[in-house]
Amino acid sequence: MAQLLYRLGRFSARNPLRVLLVWLLLVVAAVAGYLTLGGTLASSFNIPGTETAKVTDTLSKQFPDLAGVTGSVVFQTKDGKPFTADEQARIGTMLNGLQGTDHVRQVVNPFSTQQQRQAQQAQVTQGEAQLKAAQAQLNAGQAQLNAAQQQLNAAIAQAQAAGGYPQAKPRFDQQQAQLNAQKAQLDADARQISEQSQALTQASTLLRLSDKIRTVSADGSTAVGAVMFNQDLFTLPQEAKTDVAHELDKADIPGVTVNYSTEIAETTNGLTGPSEIIGVVIAALVLLIMLRTLLGAVLPLISSLLGVGVGVAGSMALSGVVSMSSVTPVLGLMLGLAVGIDYSLFIIHRHRRQLRAGMELQESIGLANGTAGSAVLFAGITVIVALLALNVTAIPFLGVMGDVGAACVAIAVLVALTLTPALLRLIGPRLLTRKARARLDVKAHVEKPLKPMSAWRAIGSAAVAIAALLVIAVPALSMRLGLPDGSQEATTSTAYKAFTTVEKQFGAGENGPLLVLAHTSTAVGQAGVTGAEADIATKLAAQKDVVAVAPVGANKAGDYFAFQVIPADGPTSVSTQNLVNDLRGLSPLPNGTTLGVAGEASSNIDISNKLADALPVYLGVVIGLSLLIMIVVFRSIVVPVMATVGYVLSLFAALGGVVAIFQWGWLGAVFGVHDPGPVLNFAPILLMGVLFGLAMDYQLFLVSGMRESYAHGSPARLAVAAGLRGGGTVVTAAAIIMVSVFGSFIFSDLTFVRPLGFGLAFGVLLDAFVVRMLLIPAVMHLVGRSAWWLPRWLDRIMPQVDVEGASLERSHPLPGLHRQDPPGPDPAASPDPAASPDPASQASRTAS
Repeated sequence: MAQLLYRLGRFSARNPLRVLLVWLLLVVAAVAGYLTLGGTLASSFNIPGTETAKVTDTLSKQFPDLAGVTGSVVFQTKDGKPFTADEQARIGTMLNGLQGTDHVRQVVNPFSTQQQRQAQQAQVTQGEAQLKAAQAQLNAGQAQLNAAQQQLNAAIAQAQAAGGYPQAKPRFDQQQAQLNAQKAQLDADARQISEQSQALTQASTLLRLSDKIRTVSADGSTAVGAVMFNQDLFTLPQEAKTDVAHELDKADIPGVTVNYSTEIAETTNGLTGPSEIIGVVIAALVLLIMLRTLLGAVLPLISSLLGVGVGVAGSMALSGVVSMSSVTPVLGLMLGLAVGIDYSLFIIHRHRRQLRAGMELQESIGLANGTAGSAVLFAGITVIVALLALNVTAIPFLGVMGDVGAACVAIAVLVALTLTPALLRLIGPRLLTRKARARLDVKAHVEKPLKPMSAWRAIGSAAVAIAALLVIAVPALSMRLGLPDGSQEATTSTAYKAFTTVEKQFGAGENGPLLVLAHTSTAVGQAGVTGAEADIATKLAAQKDVVAVAPVGANKAGDYFAFQVIPADGPTSVSTQNLVNDLRGLSPLPNGTTLGVAGEASSNIDISNKLADALPVYLGVVIGLSLLIMIVVFRSIVVPVMATVGYVLSLFAALGGVVAIFQWGWLGAVFGVHDPGPVLNFAPILLMGVLFGLAMDYQLFLVSGMRESYAHGSPARLAVAAGLRGGGTVVTAAAIIMVSVFGSFIFSDLTFVRPLGFGLAFGVLLDAFVVRMLLIPAVMHLVGRSAWWLPRWLDRIMPQVDVEGASLERSHPLPGLHRQDPPGPDPAASPDPAASPDPASQASRTAS
């Protein structure tokens, strides 16, 4: 592989303009593909097969009008007084104007809805009064009938006593027939009053249970309208939401503010912004400080930006045929920028050292591509494998994220291995400063003698690193998963204002209503709909933390009923989660009616549970991959175990930081977390995959230098110091660049991106500087030569992987970079009788 990459680097160096032109054409093609073929990026998440998904599918079949997404529009008077008649009319006119907008199925006027409700209440009140009067009239008629019956009975008795009954019987029978007819009429009236009373009671019950659902606040200063689209969040075009938002933004109603919910406000705009540009600027400064030339600092940025252009635009071009969330291209952007800069830097750093040692330009480019490029290729493969492994979760949107991220990393690797050599050829020796170009001699670059760290320093470093990581990881024990709601949006955003206004004026539960679907065992028909609704609604309202219940639809057959249930708290609260579980636990009811729950809160719970169940499986896959890859690379058992344990420590420490900031609200003012909530439910599993790949990158670049030094005869503990000196500088710079790029996304306009940006930046910071630069060298020093132990049988069957390109380096020696002669056996290393005879050295001999 090293020889192949060497030839690839030489080819790119001989044809720099052609290589550059090919990549520019690929960027143009990717952008053109996105502009012509790109589809809608979903701003919501769904997992087929969950309970919510099943209920939603049934709802779309039985109640097509309820299938589309509904956005809220919040109106509020600026002076806090009730809306005037003119303001109500203007709001109604503005809402009616939205009716003709594409994909808008219906618009709900809050004042008309409130008036209809008041009219219904008035009808019920009037009906109760009328029934009361009718009952009184019925009672009076019954009393008169009873009196007449008593008189007739008395007359009959008197006639019988006087002996004149036979002659009077026809008259008595006629009178009795009249009384019987009156009684039959009164009985019919009683039945009718009873039926009307029952229907009125059922209607009154439904009104009472839904009494706290309002569209106009009690003080009359706030109103909530609704825009109902004809498609769900996954298929609704962004243009439809943008058009509605534009109409609402330009609404000019004197004395009234207009805000709208995330269903309308959420957009995929903001993929890049000022914060991301600042991250790239910081990366450029780090490159400038390290490479000391402007051309050298710009080169990795050009490479990464071209790679990002191809990867992100190319992936978005597929959004027309693949269901893709708005976070997917952002993940590709983050990874493409970060690894693109780092991978290019690794090759440039090696080439720079070789130029300073006096190597010829094109030879140095080829050798850097074959040595550092081999490590870049293998490092990229580890990241790609970790991202592709997201498909084992069987969660579609995560799998797509992993695939797009892997594609962007793969493109970054290809750019580093082809475009970087071409650009290095174009800038030539100007990669070095004038002073460095004037000192291309042997003596100036002889490495200084090394000293291994002391045992006490190693023990102290390991203890401090482990203790710090465990303490930081403590908050992860209380991690709750969920999806952000309007309260996590920027305080200046319309979504945040709408959310908080509704919470204050109508209650927190109004921001996250549940949709309950009931299916009766037998159809009740249209006549029995109200009774069935009242019966089911009463049972739903009896549950803890239910504020109100309202029927929203019944199918023609009368066997499916939909209800809106308002919880006491918001969609991400623990009580709402418990309520969803309680409602599902009611099914089936004693009469055989089954219940299903849908809605934003229900969907969040199902997705979070599914992701939580996938975490252990994915972690097991990642740890298994880590051990296998590292055993093959380093031909050791101890080193892979150390690498994996370090990864797990940095992962849980990163999750602890995410929980502390975004769930607990610590340092919220610094990171813009004004309303803490659950951790983004797919953040842990993404962090798990991405951090694994990046952790193995740094492990590879640092420990491969240690292994190379050990293979060339250095004592094990001196080899640790040699690896740190050889790779510490470039890994430090690479980590700072990666932290800067990831960290810039903490302040992204996209709510879903912020915890990902922080988690990745914090995780890389801990893994690079605490685990790889502090813990791993300390532990390797303590275990000494045993770090490179490998059973002989395993050594024989494993493939030889020359990640460092040692064989290539031996056939293309540096003219001016001399190694320190090994000082002899490591006196502090105790021999291991079970160890194989220097497998690393054996591997090098085999490779050569």
